[in-house]
Parts: sequence; C-alpha cells; structure tokens
Amino acid sequence: MVTINGESLDAAGKILSEYLAENGYSPGRIAVEKNGEIVPKSQYDQTVLANGDLIEIVSFVGGG
Repeated sequence: MVTINGESLDAAGKILSEYLAENGYSPGRIAVEKNGEIVPKSQYDQTVLANGDLIEIVSFVGGG
C-alpha cells in the first residue's frame, strides 16, 4: 500500500507519471513529495511507487 495525500491506496508498482495521469493531475501545476523529498518533474517517468511510500501531491492554484 502507498499512502497518497493521507489515503492508503493499492498503487505499489505504478510509475508516478502514470498514477498522476490516471488521476487527472497536470504535471505542470503540481509538486510531488515522496518520503519527505521533492521529486523533480524530470524524474516522474522513472519514479516507481513502492509499498510503504508516503506521497504528497500539492496543486498550485493561481488567482488574484
């Protein structure tokens, strides 16, 4: 199980970029933290989610 934004999900083995696409995240408007460290956008295609990972996905919201 992988904890994503506080929710335990069966996402182990998925590539981060695949998970993001499947769940409607736009890579240009988010930041991803894995186990306390920011994942560079250039690494989304190589980052494999593993059992026990803690993932936080933060969306940027613009406005004025």
